[in-house]
Amino acid sequence: NIHSNKFTIDRHSGVLRIKTGVTLDYEKSRTHFVVVVAKDGGGKLRGDNKVFSATTTVTINVEDVQDTPPMFIGTPYYGYVYEDTLAGSEVLTVVALDGDRGKPNSIHYCIVNGDEGSFEISNTTGAISVIKSPNQLKKEVYELKIKASEVSQEGDISEHTFAMVTIRVVDLNNHPPTFYGENGPQNRFELTMYEHPPEGEILRGLKITVNDSDQGANAKFNLRLVGPGGIFRVVPQTVLNEAQVTIIVENSAAIDYESFKVLTFKLLAIEVNTPEKFSSTADVVIRLLDTNDNVPKFSSDYYIARIPENSPGGSNVVAVTATDPDSGMWGEIKYSIYGTGADLFLIHPSTGIIYTQPWAVLDAEVNSKYNFYVKAEDTDGKYSLAEVFITVLDVNDHSPEFNENIQEKTMIIGSPVKIEAIDQDAEEPNNIVDYSIMQADPANVFDIDQSTGEIKLKSYIRSLDIIHNITKNKDCIWSLVVQAKDRGSPSFSTTAVLKIDITEETLHKGPMAAFLMQTKDNPMKALGVLAGVMGIMVLITIMISTAMFWRNKRSNKVMPVRRIIKKRQMPPSRTVRMEWLKFKRPSNAAEKFVVEEDTKSLHNENSNNNVQVVPVPPAAPLPPPPPALAPRSDAPAWRVPTVSGSLTPKHAIKPPKKKSHSSTHNALVSELKMRFEKRNAAFAEPHI
Repeated sequence: NIHSNKFTIDRHSGVLRIKTGVTLDYEKSRTHFVVVVAKDGGGKLRGDNKVFSATTTVTINVEDVQDTPPMFIGTPYYGYVYEDTLAGSEVLTVVALDGDRGKPNSIHYCIVNGDEGSFEISNTTGAISVIKSPNQLKKEVYELKIKASEVSQEGDISEHTFAMVTIRVVDLNNHPPTFYGENGPQNRFELTMYEHPPEGEILRGLKITVNDSDQGANAKFNLRLVGPGGIFRVVPQTVLNEAQVTIIVENSAAIDYESFKVLTFKLLAIEVNTPEKFSSTADVVIRLLDTNDNVPKFSSDYYIARIPENSPGGSNVVAVTATDPDSGMWGEIKYSIYGTGADLFLIHPSTGIIYTQPWAVLDAEVNSKYNFYVKAEDTDGKYSLAEVFITVLDVNDHSPEFNENIQEKTMIIGSPVKIEAIDQDAEEPNNIVDYSIMQADPANVFDIDQSTGEIKLKSYIRSLDIIHNITKNKDCIWSLVVQAKDRGSPSFSTTAVLKIDITEETLHKGPMAAFLMQTKDNPMKALGVLAGVMGIMVLITIMISTAMFWRNKRSNKVMPVRRIIKKRQMPPSRTVRMEWLKFKRPSNAAEKFVVEEDTKSLHNENSNNNVQVVPVPPAAPLPPPPPALAPRSDAPAWRVPTVSGSLTPKHAIKPPKKKSHSSTHNALVSELKMRFEKRNAAFAEPHI
């Protein structure tokens, strides 16, 4: 991390230097770690650009130099000289240390002023002694200024610091406060308790009493708890003569077994109003017992793993790690997994190793991503979760497959044919297929597109005549062995035999020609379509014949009109023209007719032109009309006259045009003609 690092490196020579303007401080950080990456210039490796690199960690140890002055420990300093103190007795000891802890120098002590010839100090130990008897001391309080200097190995005195020492001369009539336990005076008290007690709870296991034997103001003193701050407080804080000492919990969270297994305090009692400030101390030692107050914690919120497909059952995938700082059984962790993606996996309940089910088969083509949760739970039911992402790596385990190993196709000269193989592998390049012609008869006639599988003739082959010059086989059916090969490693391939029937482009156009060309390689398909069409036409014929029979049977009346009105021609139906399916056209009975009006032929008295005739079942017309061409409701209906005469064509007879409704027209005229003949026969009149 070049931004937070104090070092820089020459990218060519590898020389590591301290950044400009940056200094190293032994007192703040004694060791620095620098991760260095070395990269080569890159180059081709198996066709791909590849850059190799390596990393190493450089550990830089900072050596201390003498740049920090010494410091006194335990200030402020107070000392007392009693009336029975002997000359030369040690009053107190001051302590100073070199601020440079790596290679500390020795300390030289001396009194600068304030001793007035009554005290001396050891140059090496810092012990201050009184050199006069107490009755020779002229002052009650002495303020000594002490100097502590560093002495180098060469004996030179360099850095130094100062401290003030207060020494009081006191009367022996005063007594210091004293701590008592259940069995008398005591300076050490111990207690065992569980961590995280409720705030405000009293440590009832401590039985402490403090007493000062003096009277009056000399017996008044303060109590104070010295140690890690804010955890406990002592009550009372001011005592006169004697009191029961109570210690109360103030910060439950700080009383943590994982942080401190033992808490040590000093209980200090110091007089208030006496010039001597007598004091005494007692050690308070609290041993903590563990509780299940921590939740297992994973080393990461999520884990990412990869496993090749088709790995055997029971293969290790990834190991998850969770820790619980609680001790004993509360620190034991049990792992489990759950989620929709966990069905194929198991986890060791103690080690956290995730592995596949013995029966599991991982297939990247079926599912390449699995996602589930892992749970770390302690014996008390406290748990935490982490998410696991597993990717199944695709392995080239499928070969390309043709839909048929032997295929037949028809090739029109100038147009390609296509062969295709499918590779079921999930990812590239394993599922990319390349095509090639392994064998051809004759050779050097076909080209194949490596990527698409399209096969076409060489550019010089433009007609069947050229093909006939190449081979004596007049059928023009040539065989190829085509290979489909994937790009995986290792690569798999398969072959198929392709028989190609070569023909020239047909002159026939339209949908029917296209259909015949498409079904040339599959004649059964064309036969099926033909059979279906014929079946539908037979069914329509039967339905129409039946309908007309029942209509004629129910009604025997023919309504007359003066003339025949031509039925409006219907537009041709939108059906595919199949020139290879043709029916013989019927006779020209469906020509246009004009009826000459003859009122003399009207013989019925009521002039309603109705004639009673015996109904005869009509013969089915040939060919029957398709239902789609029935007359529309808005077209004028046919009207049949009852007059006698002849029907002459209004216009010269012309060959009828090919219309889709000619069958219907002819059928209706035939039926009307039959009805005219029957009616005229009944009245012995000439017929049309």
